[in-house]
Amino acid sequence: MPDAAATIRDFLARHREAEERFLAELVRVPSDNPPGECAAHAEVAAKLLEGLGFCVERHPVPDDVVRANGMISCTNLVVRKRFGDGPVVALNAHGDVVPPGEGWTRDPYGAEIVDGWMYGRGVAVSKSDFATYAFALLALQAAADQGARLAGTVELHLTYDEEVGGEIGPRWLIEHGISKPDLALGAGFSYAVVTAHNGCLHLEVQVDGRSAHAAMPFTGVDALEAATHVLARLYAWRKTLAERKSDIEGIGSPQLTIGLIKGGINPNVVPDRVTFRLDRRMVPEEFSEAVEAELVQVIEEAAQAFPEAKVTIRRILLARPLVPLEGGRRLTELLCAHASAIMGEPVAAKGVPLYTDARHYAEAGIPIVLFGAGPHTIQEANAHRADERLPLADLCKATEVVALTLLDLLSAK
Repeated sequence: MPDAAATIRDFLARHREAEERFLAELVRVPSDNPPGECAAHAEVAAKLLEGLGFCVERHPVPDDVVRANGMISCTNLVVRKRFGDGPVVALNAHGDVVPPGEGWTRDPYGAEIVDGWMYGRGVAVSKSDFATYAFALLALQAAADQGARLAGTVELHLTYDEEVGGEIGPRWLIEHGISKPDLALGAGFSYAVVTAHNGCLHLEVQVDGRSAHAAMPFTGVDALEAATHVLARLYAWRKTLAERKSDIEGIGSPQLTIGLIKGGINPNVVPDRVTFRLDRRMVPEEFSEAVEAELVQVIEEAAQAFPEAKVTIRRILLARPLVPLEGGRRLTELLCAHASAIMGEPVAAKGVPLYTDARHYAEAGIPIVLFGAGPHTIQEANAHRADERLPLADLCKATEVVALTLLDLLSAK
C-alpha cells in the first residue's frame, strides 16, 4: 500500500495551481459585509466545490433572520465526507469580508499575483481557507483511494457572517442541528496554532438631554456636554486596563475603544441626544458578566455629574473569549508538529487578541483551534486594510499541514 503521507504530498504538489485558481475565483466575487449580500458568493463557491467533486449542501438562512442580523442574504455551505465510523471534524472558514475601503494599489477583486503574493479583499481573511480546507480534504480522499484506512468524517463549514458576529453562520448550523461535530478547526494563519482569543463586548450609550436655542443654552440640558464628561471618564479609566495582563502568550491586556459617535441637531441648537458605541476586548481570564457590570458602573457614576441628563446603556454584541478545551489537545499537538516541520520554523500554540467564530463551537462544547493559510501576522497580510495579500507558498504549506493532521486524527487503529 502506498505511503499515505506521500500520497497527500504528491496530490497537493500536482494540484497547486488548481488550488490557486480556486482561491482566485473566490476573491474575484465580492462578498462585502456590510452590506452583507453574500448568497451570490456562496453559490459561486458551491459550484466551484461541486466542480472539484464535492456534494454541497446549501443552507439559506431565512430572510427575516438575516435582516435581524443586519445583512441582506446569507447561505451557509456544508460539505460532508465520511470515511467510516469515528469522530466528526468540522473545518470552518468564512467567506464574507470587510469592504475594501480606500488606498488600494491593486484591484481588491483582481486576485493579482505579484512576487508570489496574491492580492485581494478576503484573500487572507479567510477565503484562503476555503481553499486550504477543500484541497486538504481532496488530498485526504486521494490517500483513502490508495488504501489508507480512515475512521471518521470531515465536514467543511463555509459560512458568511463572521464580520458581523457569526450568529447566523456557525452558531446557526449548530443550533439547528445541521452539524454536530466532535472537534473543529477554524480559519487562521500558518505560523501559530491558536487555542485562545479575546472576547468582545459592544455597548451603545445614549445620552438624552433637552434642546434649547443657542441664545439661551441654560434653558436646555446639553447632551453633548454630559456625554463628553462620560467619555473623559472612560478614557481615564481605560489607562488602568494596562495593569491587567493575560497569562496566555499573545493575548496581552484588555482594551477599550470608543469607535462611533453621533448627535446634535444644528450649531445653533443645544444637542438633545448624543449616542456613542464602545468596544471592550476581554482577555480569556475575564468573565463577560463582570466586565459588563464594571463598565456600566463607570458610565453611570460619571453620568451622576449631570443629573438632568438621562443615560441609557444597551448591549449590542457579546462575544465570549475562547479558552482551550481539553478535547482539543491532540489536534493542537498534531498541528504544531506538522506545521513546525513544514513551515520551516517552530510553530507553537498561543492566543490572539482578536475574536472569531470559534467561540460558537466552544460555547457548544466543541473543542476548536485555529490554523490556516497566512503569513506571520495580520499586519503582514494587510488584513482588514488596503492591499490585503497572501503568500501562495503559505497556502500550499498550510494545506499540507491540515491534510496530514487529518490523516493522523482519522487513521484507523
